[in-house]
Amino acid sequence: MGESTSVADLKTKGFTKNNMDHKVNVYVWDMDETLILLKSLLNGTYAEAFNGSKDVQEGIEIGKVWEKYILDLCDNHFFYEQIENYNKPFLGALSQYDDGRDLSEYDFNHDGFGPPYDDASKTKLAYRHRVIAHNYKQGLHRFFDQEMIKQWDELYNMTDKYTDRWLSSAHAFLEECSSGLEDSSVASAGSKCQHINLLVTSGSLIPSLVKCMLFRFDNLITHGNVYSSWEVGKPQCFQWIKERFDSPNVRFCVIGDGWEECEAAELMRWPFIKIDPRPGCSHRFPGLTLATVGCYLSIVYGNPDPESDKE
Repeated sequence: MGESTSVADLKTKGFTKNNMDHKVNVYVWDMDETLILLKSLLNGTYAEAFNGSKDVQEGIEIGKVWEKYILDLCDNHFFYEQIENYNKPFLGALSQYDDGRDLSEYDFNHDGFGPPYDDASKTKLAYRHRVIAHNYKQGLHRFFDQEMIKQWDELYNMTDKYTDRWLSSAHAFLEECSSGLEDSSVASAGSKCQHINLLVTSGSLIPSLVKCMLFRFDNLITHGNVYSSWEVGKPQCFQWIKERFDSPNVRFCVIGDGWEECEAAELMRWPFIKIDPRPGCSHRFPGLTLATVGCYLSIVYGNPDPESDKE
């Protein structure tokens, strides 16, 4: 992701490095055990933290159903069986190899995609990434009939109830961030502030995009804002994000549950908020507030002063 890409991305977001009329807060989210709970359902650790008040086996069964949904979507609609061994850190990583060919009649099952991983294979992978981006934007209603939609809704609601509204609270919080409903500690009076949510997950890219769709974050996190650190590591992803949004007006905040994003945030000198799913903790869903996020931002960046931008 070079300098030309960074500037283009900034322009599409409505600001450039020379645009000084508003602040930008970039929230860099982890996915698993942060925005969603899945691993801790499957291994029982989420329920065990409640000292017997939650049925461990129920959580495991809920997690297994989510796993099936994820795998089915990945394999049937997102080329995962074909491209599992060609994970990229983001969907635009091979955009220079995409010649813009019309793919409406393209046969993805018989185009010879596979090793050797030469320029021809990169073009075929770029085609798949383009279709995946399109499918992501279309949403799950493109793939699910009414009965599947009903089952998906029931599973989501069952999971939300079991986790004491973790999913719906996380979604509501991202909506607050995206809409700019903020505490006064996030931005000073009279200043405009734009909020951008990005996802940097240690999982591979395609399942992570599918999780975003299934757990209903696709309307709040665009496919171009999803990064996989599977091979490159979170410090590299964070560096790309810094270059992409580099401006005196931009402030970054990392929210996650793991040591890797914590260490990467420290390297970048960005504030880090550690999510803790245990009952009674404030850094969880529901619980985390924009006031708390604003405090972390203020500690690292100080309180925003719009007059300082005019110097």
